[in-house]
Amino acid sequence: MMTLTALQTGLGAAAGGLVGFSLGLVGGGGSILAVPLLVYLVGVPLPHVAIGTSAVAVAANALAGLVNHARAGNVRWPCASVFAGAGVIGALGGARLGKMVDGQALLAAFAVMMAVVAVLMLRRREPGEDRRVRLGRDNAPMLVATGLAVGGLSGFFGIGGGFLIVPGLILATGMPMLQAVGTSLVAVTAFGLATAGSYAAAGLVDWRLASIFVGGGVIGSIAGTWAGRRLAARRGLLTKVFGGLILLVAAYVLARSLGVMG
Repeated sequence: MMTLTALQTGLGAAAGGLVGFSLGLVGGGGSILAVPLLVYLVGVPLPHVAIGTSAVAVAANALAGLVNHARAGNVRWPCASVFAGAGVIGALGGARLGKMVDGQALLAAFAVMMAVVAVLMLRRREPGEDRRVRLGRDNAPMLVATGLAVGGLSGFFGIGGGFLIVPGLILATGMPMLQAVGTSLVAVTAFGLATAGSYAAAGLVDWRLASIFVGGGVIGSIAGTWAGRRLAARRGLLTKVFGGLILLVAAYVLARSLGVMG
């Protein structure tokens, strides 16, 4: 792994803080910025190391959020278990495939994925009515299918995939948005751990940088949550602004990976 300078250490903490802040402020989407920040801001030379390292941060951030949602009763554990169980298989397969792809090509594909996530953020709906969703024969096959697909994408790109998991859960079960968000964090945590484990086994995780990134993320998440509560009435607008920011970053990453920019 690379030797971190004092500047890179500070930038790593700042990047983690930015991701954590965005997660606390708008409730998701921040983890997809981790890889571009690690590559272009901190200066991680290998995209695969950036993906493996970011997966550790994704799992840590998701676990922290899961605790809060579980306490609030927003997690549907049976549905989450089926979705996450299938998704872990997909994540392991996706991570294995991702390590076989050229780094620059992977970044280009990652930029396209960022654009998809941004569109999902821009189209995000507010939480629906509170109704209980139960695991059954009518939704179990769809949960398995969507879990495999989303898990594969999560493992391939090293992202939490919350903005893919949430629509997947709603599609499979019809659960309200708030329950889908809470339930998704079980899968995000599981996918992040599976992806991080796969990359770690290949020596593609910078553990020191990961710890710095996570530490910054914790502080950023606290600040973002505080700001989110103060700006709760403007949460929808903030999400759209953040979605637009991700689109801009996606364009930058695509241009850099294709050699359009120096």
